[in-house]
Parts: sequence; C-alpha cells; structure tokens
Amino acid sequence: MDQYEIDKLLKQIAELKQEVKASKKYGLVWDKEKNPEEVVEACKTKIPVINFLGDKQVINGGKGNVIIEGDNFHSLTALSCIYQNSIDLIYIDPPYNTLNKDFVYNDICVDLDDGYRHSKWLSFMHRRLVLARGLLKDDGLFFVSIDENEQANLKILCDSVFGERHFICCFIIDKTAQGANQSVSFKQQHEYCLLYAKNSSNSINTDVEDDIDYKKFKYKDNKGYYAITNSFDSINSPLSANKKRGYTVYYNEATKDALIRDEFDPVKLQFGPYDEDLISKGYTPIRPGIRKGVQYPWNWERNRFLSDYKEELVFIKNRKGVLSIYHKNRAKGKTKDTTIKRFDTRQFGNQMLVDILGSKKFDYPKSVDMMKWVVSKHKSNEALILDFFAGSGTTGQAVLELNKEDGGNRRFILCTNNENNICTDVTYPRLKTVITGIRPDGSKYSDGIPSNLYYFKTGFVEDLNNSDQAKYNLAEKVDSLLCIAEDIFDEKERNDYSSHFVSSNRKRHLFIYNDYFKKEKFDEFKKRVIKADGEKVVYVFSFDNNLDESLFDDKSINVKPIPEKIYEIYKEIAESIKRGE
Repeated sequence: MDQYEIDKLLKQIAELKQEVKASKKYGLVWDKEKNPEEVVEACKTKIPVINFLGDKQVINGGKGNVIIEGDNFHSLTALSCIYQNSIDLIYIDPPYNTLNKDFVYNDICVDLDDGYRHSKWLSFMHRRLVLARGLLKDDGLFFVSIDENEQANLKILCDSVFGERHFICCFIIDKTAQGANQSVSFKQQHEYCLLYAKNSSNSINTDVEDDIDYKKFKYKDNKGYYAITNSFDSINSPLSANKKRGYTVYYNEATKDALIRDEFDPVKLQFGPYDEDLISKGYTPIRPGIRKGVQYPWNWERNRFLSDYKEELVFIKNRKGVLSIYHKNRAKGKTKDTTIKRFDTRQFGNQMLVDILGSKKFDYPKSVDMMKWVVSKHKSNEALILDFFAGSGTTGQAVLELNKEDGGNRRFILCTNNENNICTDVTYPRLKTVITGIRPDGSKYSDGIPSNLYYFKTGFVEDLNNSDQAKYNLAEKVDSLLCIAEDIFDEKERNDYSSHFVSSNRKRHLFIYNDYFKKEKFDEFKKRVIKADGEKVVYVFSFDNNLDESLFDDKSINVKPIPEKIYEIYKEIAESIKRGE
C-alpha cells in the first residue's frame, strides 16, 4: 500500500469518526427518505388552506366547534398558521400499524411484508407530532392511544418530540369489553394511552381518590386531613453534619407566632444561653433533641421553617409535658387512573354509535366515557380540545356531553379524512345528532345540547416563486382560518374585497380587508367597521407585516395584518420538510 492509499484510508477513518461523534447516541433512527409521504411532499410547493362549507353548519346556540375534512397533515399545517401555542389538550388515536392493514401510506395498505413498515409509520407520526407540539399551550396536555405493535417505538418517538422529562404517565386501558385479540399463547386485552405535558404539568387534573383512614388522619386544616406523627428533629444524621439546622425556635402559644435565634456555636458544637427577653414576652424556647448523647438538628433550614411552619408544623406538648414540634403527616389518598377497567366500549362505543346513526358504520369506536375521562384530565372547563385522528367523532361527543354535565365551555376541533365516507357519513351526522337531538332519519335521539358546529374542507393555494403573488392568493383564502382563530363564524356580509363575520351572540365582529389593490374601497370598509357595535377585530392585507397605525382612530379596534405571519409560518414548515426534519 503506497502513501496515497494510506492517506486516503486515514481520511476515510477520520470522516467516519466525525460522523459517529456527531450522530445520535440514543433514540430512534429510521429511513425518512426511502418512501416520502406524498401528502407531506405536496406542502413543499402548495399552501394548505381550509374552506368553509356553509350548508353543513349546525346552529343550536353556544360555542363554535369545528370539523375539518381532509388529510390531517394538511389540517395541522393550516392550523399551525393561526393556532401556535393555543391548544389546551390534544388526544389522538392513530393507526396502530397492526397486521390487519389498518395503516395506509401513500394510498397503499401497509402489511407485514413491507420492509419499511415501521419506518413509514414513524415518519408518518413524527411529522404530525412535531406540528401538534407547536399547537399546544405551554401547559397543554398530549394524549395518544396505542397498542403493543408500536407502543415501544411511539414512547421513544414522543420522548424525542416532547422531551423525556415531560412524560407524565402510561395508562393501561383494559379493552376486554370490546373483545380481546387472540394470539397463540396469550390473550391481549389491553392497550396503552401515553400522557405528555408540553412544558408545565400544572393543568393536569390528577383525579385523587378520597381513600383516607379517618382514625389515623383525624386532624384537618384548609389543606386537608393530617396526622401528628414525626418529630421535627427526626433526621438521622447529627447536628455536627447539618450545622445550618441548629437554630433555637421561640414559640408564643398565645399568638401562634414563632421566631428564630441562631444560638448554636458551630465551632464548639453546642448551644449558648436562651434569649431571656423573648421568654419574658411569652415565648417558649425549643431546641432539637439529644439522643444517646448525640445532638440532633431540625429537619429544615431556617428559611423553609419561617415560610412553612404555620401550615406544615404543629406545636404541642409531648408525653413529658415539654413543648415540642411535629410535622403534619398529610393524607394523600391514592391516584386511581393508571390501570383503567371501567369503560364499557360495547355499550358506550359500538351500541351508542349504532343508536345515533341507525346502523353499524364504523368498527371499534372509542368509549364516550373514556373520552370524557381524557378531556376531564385538563383542569379547565373552557379548554380547547384537538383530535386530528377523529375517526367517528367520539372526542367531539365527549366534549359536548361533559359541557352539559358540568356547565363547561370547552370547544373541539376534529380533523379526519373522508376515507370510506367516514367524515360525511359518520363523524358529521353523529355530532349533528348529539347537538340537535335529531337522528339522520328524523327521529328524536335526545333533547340536544346547545352548541354550534362548523364544517371545513382542506384545499391548496399555489406557492409561486413570486412570494407577493402567493401572499395575495393566500389572502383570498384565509377567511376560514381567521374565523377559527377568532371563534367568530357567522357571515354577515361579503364582497369582492372584504368580509364581515359576527359571533353567535352578536357581540363580537371579525372584519377582513383582503384586497391590497382596492385601496380606494378602504374608506367605505372603515365606515362599516366603525358603525358596528361590540368588540371588533380587523385583519388588513399587508405584504410586509406592517400596518399604518392611523388606519383607525379608535384604539379599541384590534387591527392585525394578513397574511404575512401566516405565510411565514407556512414557509417554516415547508423548509423543515425540505430539510427532512
């Protein structure tokens, strides 16, 4: 081997070392480029929009809920342009990628013989999870159901998208009620539901069971029941190893106030004399105990003592009649929702859907009770819920019924394709029936639930090389997105350069001026805006995201530019697709 070949080999080795060093150390690696997803590739050159189908709206008072018919990647891309950091809770029930050809990729059913079966599924899920995370509020919650076929892969994928530290729980859902899958050796009768928080978990309703031994926890304060058990100096190590915990507590039994004095000498390892002035004012000195000749410290340092003693400590006399300090050992109950067995899918899934539609049109719908449980995991009863694998629409029905039960004002956005006419023949008529109380055949189902439903369908605007022309084309198609963003849907007026929508209670107005080239019409448009009574949001076309602050003298009118921000977000998504992210 000559020197040239040696140098070439050394160069290759160096390149491989660099590649290994830069590569991922842990996680999923799969082929994203071998079989690109066609609906994703389309978004490189086309801007997804949504179009309102007015003949399908259902008006029965209350909040505005949304169905979007179309591929959910297109729906999520469109929603991302208006709903960044806006969704409270997302639940999805994606294809499980079983051997029963439940997963369709590029219009072809994926089966066991497909060597890229898992790679296709991971690519399919990854794109949608990234968009979903961007839609969630900082304290938003993400739920996803899955079975054993992809559970392990999904957990790692979700860890990479949401962050491993934001994983909350994996719930075990017993599905015996809907029939269990048979296998050669064991019967599979459960599936999984993963829960993640985007950043903060403060919005989670932990659903604590009241399972308290009242004989043991016989005391109660504003935080609940507690027992008096552990002494405040029950730490196992000596004060010599915890010198910051050697203060003297002076407690006034009459006023319930406590003061601290640093009377411990950390060098001599002993306490000094008491503060006689405080004693004369009614304070009793308390120091940590000595056991078997060893001086022990308090459990807390001084700052925590001063901030928490009134709520978390008790000052009482011990068996020897000496005033002492004890912890409040609080009754915590037990959480009950990690393994779930109480949802009857046959009664509250299959049978309920047949009762609504008159015949079986969908296999294995989720239990409405289960979806009420999922939605109730968010503390707010005004939460905005998104399900982008909506299927038969169980999530929507659960939101409607839960609002009726607890007086909430939750809203939902459901996204589903129309494969086998599922959206037009199942999802939409189901929710229409629940809202109006009238079945598709005209018979009465219930008294109905006050709410509104608006139906949209995905479409595209060409993203031409001339970006200004693309923005102008987008401005003409942006009304539906803005209606969803502002929760104002009822069209009052429209012409070739503007539109006007009002909320269902007629107190809020949405005005859109979408034709940059008809500036002479703006004065007339402005008069209509000023004349309207109530809260007003005005969108005006702008190529550069800048608006003249003097357009309206009334500062109460909220003026926003279109479609620059929408276009910018779309371009970010399109560029990430091109990069293969």
